[in-house]
Amino acid sequence: MSVTEIKSFDDFKRIISSGKPVVIDFWATWCGPCRLISPIFEKMAADSKHSGVEFYKVDVDKQEEISREVGIRAMPTFIYFKDGEKKGDLLGANPTGLQTLVSKAAEV
Repeated sequence: MSVTEIKSFDDFKRIISSGKPVVIDFWATWCGPCRLISPIFEKMAADSKHSGVEFYKVDVDKQEEISREVGIRAMPTFIYFKDGEKKGDLLGANPTGLQTLVSKAAEV
């Protein structure tokens, strides 16, 4: 699976409430650490062992309503949602921490 950009607040609400495990990368174009970890996030999305997880990105500058809703304070922030609820998060470009978060989402 690939990483899909969330382009509206309505899409965000629908996606996180789908019943599927969802991991979202909250990022900004000007954020250096975001650019460094993005290829790692995309590689995880393409890995078949994470096939049950859906991967998304939210540009915090374009989607301020979504960013406010979830309380984004730093980029990158990765959040794992299931059934409309936040189940875990990771602040910063930490590949090991990201792997742990994605693995947790894949266990469901």
